[in-house]
Amino acid sequence: MTTISTGPVSAAANEKIDVGKFICRGRSFGGARFFEFHDHKWFPKSLRDGVTDGLQLILSLGGIYRPIVRLLNEAVEASGAERIVDLCSGGGGPWLWLYRLLVMGAGRRIEVCLTDKYPNTAAFENARQKTGGQITFYRGFVEAASPPRELAGFRTIFTSFHHFTPDEAVAILQKAADDGQGIGVFEAAKRAPLNISLTALMPLAGFLTAPFARPVRISRLFWTYIIPVIPFVLFFDGVVSCLRAYSQKELSLLAAQVRTENYVWQIGEQSGGLAPVTFLIGYPAPAKAIAQTEFTSRTNGEPRLCAPSPNNLRASHGKPPPGITAVSQ
Repeated sequence: MTTISTGPVSAAANEKIDVGKFICRGRSFGGARFFEFHDHKWFPKSLRDGVTDGLQLILSLGGIYRPIVRLLNEAVEASGAERIVDLCSGGGGPWLWLYRLLVMGAGRRIEVCLTDKYPNTAAFENARQKTGGQITFYRGFVEAASPPRELAGFRTIFTSFHHFTPDEAVAILQKAADDGQGIGVFEAAKRAPLNISLTALMPLAGFLTAPFARPVRISRLFWTYIIPVIPFVLFFDGVVSCLRAYSQKELSLLAAQVRTENYVWQIGEQSGGLAPVTFLIGYPAPAKAIAQTEFTSRTNGEPRLCAPSPNNLRASHGKPPPGITAVSQ
């Protein structure tokens, strides 16, 4: 059980955490500080779209995020949202197949709006057509930390949260809380041998799936088979994603920095697919959940971390961290 404090030193006596700089025992918080090619503005659009197209198809075929469908449905319902606003959508992420599972699980239709800092509009349009308009998209530039006001809805981030520094990550969470919106962060990347080893399959997957990714792009075929830049970037960025990924404990520290009233946080890991999925879910607390304050563990479907803000995070020994008022259900 993780003990968390909102001050500059955690309540765990043997572990010093500088919340301002996010440094834990001299190691850079959030994993190694490497870069990913498709993060950068200078990376050519034809290559970025090819990489995100390939990643979208690999995520779909692998069903990596299938285990979190129930979690997401429950969170969206609890938040009262009528739309999901997906941030950092890339080539559409897992949504082409995830949407169908979400609707089946919820028993109701819900709009999903795809957004990105560098919108892959051809891929977004393909998703819109294939779902009969149930998946829509925003054509403009969208920063994860400052979505346009008109994009109200439960926010999701798949396979992208590790791209952000701790300060940026907190700003994304804080903005969702300030706007009264829910947010779900889901990452298959993890600093673990299994996850890193699976990225070795990315170049092969890129070679095998390139002809089937939609929309069809001559540039994608060229940069896959003639000059294999896309398979290389899928592998390189995949390894770096694992090295940069936030752990559950680090996600707890990020959530602890969000200042808001009556906001529920769930943080944990969900297994059941090719690799476990780490998640952070937050939403305005319904009345029955406001008293819930203790982080518990989630393994194979059981909740791991659940607490409302402002940072009502209880220590494992039953006492709240310094300066925190804990209430019980």
